[in-house]
Amino acid sequence: MTYWYRNYTPSWLQRWLPNSQPRRVNPFRSTRPSADLEDAASSAVLGVLRVDLCLEDNHDEHHTSHFYAAAAKEALIVRRGEPFRLRIHFNRDYSPSKDAISFIFSVADDTKPSPGHGTLNALVPHDGIDHLGDTLEWGSGIESHEGQTLTVLIKPPSTCPVTEWKLDIDTKLLGDGSRSYPLPLPIYILFNPWCPDDQVYLEDRDQRKEYVMHDTTLIWRGSYNRLRPSVWKIGQFERHVLECSLKVLGTVGRIPAAYRGDPVRVARALSALVNSVDDDGVLLGNWSEDFSGGVAPTKWTGSVEILQQFHKTQKTVKFAQCWNFSGVLATIARSLGIPARIVTCYSSAHDTQASLTVDVFIDSNNKKLDAETTDSIWNYHVWNELWMQRPDLGVGQHGTFDGWQVVDATPQEASDDMYRVGPASVLAVKNGEILRPFDGGFVFAEVNADKLYWRYNGPSQPLKLLRKDTLAIGHLISTKAVLKWEREDITDSYKHEERSEEERSTMLKALKQSRHAFSRYYLNDNFNDIEFDMELKDDIKIGQDFSVVLRVTNKSESRVHLATGQISCDAVLYTGVGAVEVKALGFELELQPKSTDFVRMGVIFEEYFDKLSSQAAFQISAAAKVKDTDYDYFAQDDFRVRKPDIKFQLGDAAIVAQKKLDVIVRVENPLPVPLHKGLFTVEGPGIEQPLKFKIAEIPVGGTAAATFKYTPPYAGRGTMLAKFTSKELDDVDGYKHYEIEPRPEDLLQPNGSHRSSNIIRRRTDVIA
Repeated sequence: MTYWYRNYTPSWLQRWLPNSQPRRVNPFRSTRPSADLEDAASSAVLGVLRVDLCLEDNHDEHHTSHFYAAAAKEALIVRRGEPFRLRIHFNRDYSPSKDAISFIFSVADDTKPSPGHGTLNALVPHDGIDHLGDTLEWGSGIESHEGQTLTVLIKPPSTCPVTEWKLDIDTKLLGDGSRSYPLPLPIYILFNPWCPDDQVYLEDRDQRKEYVMHDTTLIWRGSYNRLRPSVWKIGQFERHVLECSLKVLGTVGRIPAAYRGDPVRVARALSALVNSVDDDGVLLGNWSEDFSGGVAPTKWTGSVEILQQFHKTQKTVKFAQCWNFSGVLATIARSLGIPARIVTCYSSAHDTQASLTVDVFIDSNNKKLDAETTDSIWNYHVWNELWMQRPDLGVGQHGTFDGWQVVDATPQEASDDMYRVGPASVLAVKNGEILRPFDGGFVFAEVNADKLYWRYNGPSQPLKLLRKDTLAIGHLISTKAVLKWEREDITDSYKHEERSEEERSTMLKALKQSRHAFSRYYLNDNFNDIEFDMELKDDIKIGQDFSVVLRVTNKSESRVHLATGQISCDAVLYTGVGAVEVKALGFELELQPKSTDFVRMGVIFEEYFDKLSSQAAFQISAAAKVKDTDYDYFAQDDFRVRKPDIKFQLGDAAIVAQKKLDVIVRVENPLPVPLHKGLFTVEGPGIEQPLKFKIAEIPVGGTAAATFKYTPPYAGRGTMLAKFTSKELDDVDGYKHYEIEPRPEDLLQPNGSHRSSNIIRRRTDVIA
């Protein structure tokens, strides 16, 4: 640390020198010098006329050139651990022999920045740039000096707080006075996944493109037997997104400035601040079908509108469900520089009792008891993974716990008195290390709980374990593939192969750690003469009728069995709760030895349509008893009817940057009733605000269409996405992935020869 001797005490330094002068002075401060410095003695002090932030070069070198154009011109956006360049213009020639210069960096929103907390730092540039110092320390060096212009490099440490910084440039005439120049523009310092010394360093180049730079992604929804990809505009580079992302860490997340460089602490704060439960955060969850006073979760097409609204109003945005929470968290993380991806787990458990089991209670009439059944299974649940090292977790049997960490902003259960989950190491989850912070047990249950069916005969009667299903939870864990518009299955990163010895031993290891009574019960009934199997067709379009079939097989060589029971079809929310009965059918079957019979229940459109939730989810259940045995059977399965896809037509020729073309979006009416009050919402590169097109009515068998002019903003890859809603049909979406060719003039030199455009190449490289 550098100190100067001064033989005076100006008023702005009084808080540093309250008792005596002259003395050794630490010049740190974040305010302007007072007017008593403007005297004759200081008139010869070197003065700063202006500072060139070298925005184009710095933003290119720091991979920040894609941030919204206005923000990129009104602020310097750099990443920690790497140097950036400043070109300073003085009012006279700079003389190294008599002029001293220092740079005072302070966190903008810290009322009392201090060197001890790393929120106030003073740098004196070295002569030359060969020794910018250790990556854990601030460093600066003089790159060049020509008369009144000084070019310097400044390197924030790889552990620097990620926030908005202020810069004051102090100049001093040795033996005389001093001046200070406050930089009028802010400096944003971000995490740096390109820097090996940063805790979020991601070595793979293609993964950095996908998880840091891509601004559009796919989120998988639906059910495990009807996977449905939906496109989501992450938009981390759009207007106000970076400013909002940085601000919420301090205001809503309440992270002290000194700790905003710790990705573990930032990730944990993000999981809480994206939801509104504890802290008036960004989004308010709503899992009902009443979205009056806000926007239905299925109508959002991306994070940008949500964050822009929150940034403007500082009020919680209504409404959200799990994929909205994860989309917004991914946006904030990528804007800050933390590699992030969105992950979907099908048949995801919500374990309310920390038993690592999902417990379903059935009454004597084979109906599920909602009051006792507090656990649930979501058709799908969406969370995030953030990439970082985890030195706080130490080393386990399988090595460190670095890499992907689960962070979930959907408010389900309180963790340390706040609704948040993570960061939980994916590797720790896979290996049953459920006691490692944070919330590893909850995530383990989401992907690998055992599903237990209990017969409940009253509070004074013992429970009877009807069935244990070890395969019900955690199917097809999915994320968008790297640089491909397809699904990548990452189930094996969360758990060992089902039915394998490793999977069962890991489960038993975790159960022993949970110490819950339910987790210690196992089914010991060996009766297996009768086998039940539900059959569902998994490609039924909404508007069509469908059937539920229960196949019952008597495997006995000699014994006749009588099976009685019921098949039920309930309309539910995708979270598996809020069941509304659509249809039920009782049955009684006499099964001869070595025979099979079927129970078939048909469900027609008129029976289910008025009861269906916006995400078209059903819960099919079958319950049965076998006479003269102690055998009870109960099973549930998820079912979903398929909605139509929106189709795109982008012009009739090649798509060229900055050249207008006609776009048509279409969707067919699949219902046997007309659609009313239709609305298309369209987003894409270069479309600053979502486009909206109203369609009054679409007849049975008809097609809704909207046409508009579109100008692609740049060369490279683009993705356009659309939503369609109507009074009768909601949550319909689609997307189109396309290549944008550069303009011919961008590829030619003035003499007509081809040139290599760095700007175009960089843009294509990032968007690819």
